[in-house]
Amino acid sequence: MDPRQHIVVVEDEAVQRQMLADYLARQNFRVTGLADGAALRRLVERELPALVMLDVGLPGEDGFALARWLREKSRRVGIIMVTAAGDTVDRVVGLESGADDYIAKPFEPRELLARVKSVLRRATGEPAAGPRVRIGRWVLDLERRVLVDPDDGGEERLAASEFDLLKIFAENPNRPLMRDWLLEVTAHREADAFDRAIDLRITRLRRKVEIDPAHPEALRTVRGVGYMFVPPKD
Repeated sequence: MDPRQHIVVVEDEAVQRQMLADYLARQNFRVTGLADGAALRRLVERELPALVMLDVGLPGEDGFALARWLREKSRRVGIIMVTAAGDTVDRVVGLESGADDYIAKPFEPRELLARVKSVLRRATGEPAAGPRVRIGRWVLDLERRVLVDPDDGGEERLAASEFDLLKIFAENPNRPLMRDWLLEVTAHREADAFDRAIDLRITRLRRKVEIDPAHPEALRTVRGVGYMFVPPKD
């Protein structure tokens, strides 16, 4: 069997499906293109792929139902939902259905590849960061869900939403993350899930982790996009 990681693209539009399959194949993945959920179910009975890209608007069984079915089959299979541009409801429902990530049409190939690689790291258990990650003047303990002072070992407890956000940054270092996406993947824990909620949470986190919150070095703003975690160089 081909040892390369197997990605399945489920897309009913033939041209789009072939373009995605060709691009991912050029990145040295083993790719299968399928037109609908029935074909996906047949394939999964034979072999569980590493990652499935699911178009939301499939004929018959839609992408949400298939994501729930896949997640019941395995916690390890990676799932990326492909949604219509700007459709926030689809994105939120997709994540609630068990998807690991989403990408909106039309998308840049490099963004798609970055998301595929990130999901595959999580799905296969390959850590993008170790159990402890230096963030600003603190060390984030991913197992105990606390901030640790590297000098004296003192600890700072985190709210669940604060830890969720820092964990996402730790798993995606040096990668600009969209504000809307950060809001969607953490909103289920927060009562203040409105448009500026992420900005407020970032402000609170900067007060905790940055040496100088007014000039952040760890949690940086990416103008027009969102935020990016930059690990220290030392």
